[in-house]
Amino acid sequence: MWLFICIFEVRTIAKKYVCGITGAFTHTNKADTYREALNKAISALHHRGPDAEGVYFHEHAALGHTRLSIIDTTTASAQPFYSADKRYVMVYNGEFFNYKEHKEKLQKQGISFHTNGDTEVLLQLYIAKGETFLENVNGFFALAIYDALEQTLFIARDRFGIKPLLYYSDNEKLFFASEMQAMLSYPINKTIDQASLFQYLQLNYIPAPDTIIEGIKKFPVGYYCKIKAGAAISFKPFCNEAYPSHEQSHTGSFEEAKKTYYSLLDDAVQKRLIADVPLGTFLSGGLDSSAVTAISAKHKSGLMTFSIGYTDEPLFDESRYAEMVSKHLKTQHHSFMLGSDDLYNELFKVLDGMGEPFGDSSAIPMHILSRKTREHVTVALSGDGGDELMAGYNKHRAEYKLQHAGYYKTLTTTALPFLRTLPQSRNSKLGNIVRQGIRFAEGAKMSTQERYWRWATIAKAREAMELLANKHNKLESDNNTRKHQLLKNINDDFNSLLYTDVQMVLQNDMLVKTDTMSMANSLEVRVPLLDYRLVNFLFSLPTEYKITGNSQKRILREAVAPLLPEEILTRKKHGFEVPLLKWFKTGLRSQIENDWLNEKKIAEQGIFDPVAIKALKQKLYSNNPQDSVARVWGLIVFQHWHKKYLQKA
Repeated sequence: MWLFICIFEVRTIAKKYVCGITGAFTHTNKADTYREALNKAISALHHRGPDAEGVYFHEHAALGHTRLSIIDTTTASAQPFYSADKRYVMVYNGEFFNYKEHKEKLQKQGISFHTNGDTEVLLQLYIAKGETFLENVNGFFALAIYDALEQTLFIARDRFGIKPLLYYSDNEKLFFASEMQAMLSYPINKTIDQASLFQYLQLNYIPAPDTIIEGIKKFPVGYYCKIKAGAAISFKPFCNEAYPSHEQSHTGSFEEAKKTYYSLLDDAVQKRLIADVPLGTFLSGGLDSSAVTAISAKHKSGLMTFSIGYTDEPLFDESRYAEMVSKHLKTQHHSFMLGSDDLYNELFKVLDGMGEPFGDSSAIPMHILSRKTREHVTVALSGDGGDELMAGYNKHRAEYKLQHAGYYKTLTTTALPFLRTLPQSRNSKLGNIVRQGIRFAEGAKMSTQERYWRWATIAKAREAMELLANKHNKLESDNNTRKHQLLKNINDDFNSLLYTDVQMVLQNDMLVKTDTMSMANSLEVRVPLLDYRLVNFLFSLPTEYKITGNSQKRILREAVAPLLPEEILTRKKHGFEVPLLKWFKTGLRSQIENDWLNEKKIAEQGIFDPVAIKALKQKLYSNNPQDSVARVWGLIVFQHWHKKYLQKA
């Protein structure tokens, strides 16, 4: 009778054009108990999918979906999506780029299709192959498939965490959702995870699998679980990890590797140009976005490109390079020039869009870029992943110098006492050089693992602990356990550092920023550099194919050299610092003093130590702010989030 006891609704909304998913699974047949919570969760995900909403209820399962139409924008591909016999129902957030290849194979097996999109192909692939169906799926996704006959729920997330997915599980039920806002709609105790907060104060983000709320976890990347009533939840990988299974297995020359890499990159970009809606690329003028844009322009005429520039911060403005690449490639370029006021005016929109504390201030310009890009296109390709995969950050160059140039280590460690007497700040060129020099010299005395952690953090463990009202040994022990798990793959192989970057920095910082800020503006961002074939290939290559004494991202740089201006290929990487210190001393100072970090409110809240917060503010307003700017921003983000989601809970 399972055919006749499912209930579903599809609510069509305004015809715009990624998605949000949410749901519940109960070990008793009481899924309908969570109807109100599911509807609230769907509303919390509306920004991810403004085109349509759908819900499904069965004895053990409740599923919800919000849709942003990209491929097959008709209602035929609306979700929840059902098999022809209504046995299987799926909610899915993401894109399946090689779905046409799989569709042809399934058709040859006698399977017929009723839609033109990737959703039906994905579900039919599951029906045909079962739990192994994701091995050769090229794309990014978070999905859930309910089998009404067996009354089981299958959940999976893509290899790198491009698409977010959170879950909560106890003896009675499981909840899942694309974002924390939706998870907080369910009946879950909203208790702060103190160990997560401790790590947040060190990193300005919270590494997987943990979140800011006890019991809510990030679904593991590259894994699936299949849940049945009465059985415990367990996770299984659907693919081999890129490292160490592919560790330096390439035996060919650099020239052969370069050709293979370009061929894979070209195909990865082509696959991500498929859409039934307007599409463009982000173009910062850096190597990664320029490479993606150059290949895109080969395959798509009239390509639109998008960048931002900074009128008040010429040191960080890269718009000239973006325009140079656009002119060279003949793209239709849109350059959005921003002043400090534009960034400041976006600040509260960014704070309101965060379902979990996330202190990377570059989210502010990312939000503006996404909003303005969305005025022209629905899909944008980005260069995310290049720095982590091919050693593009300053810390990679520093690590390489430590491993290959002993004199540099001796010079900086000798100069450390002098460097510590100089002002440090991210907001000036000289101050930032001093700051980086001190971090390098301190790191040079550490083990590879400890150095990696020091260079990844904005505050030492001792400094983070000082900020907390409740200081105890268990917190330090929990932090060390989590830290060990994050750093467990680091060894003498440089690839192990890059793999840790992919697992920690890329997954928990860069991709979170991109997804959160783009989805807040209903813009889908695709990341061709994270095509799993490219990633696996890169981890099969020796270190010198990625970084040498005078080159970073070597294989990418040389592979796309014929397509780009020489100046783009030879220029150094540019970072950008949002002018937070200026705001903290002017427009935001009253709110810092009277609201976010007010000493009386801090004491009443009971989370932070008022004395330590006062000392941090004094450091912020001194002539030597060091990393206090980033730390205060992280606190502001947390306080805004706490007031919005927990004080009213």
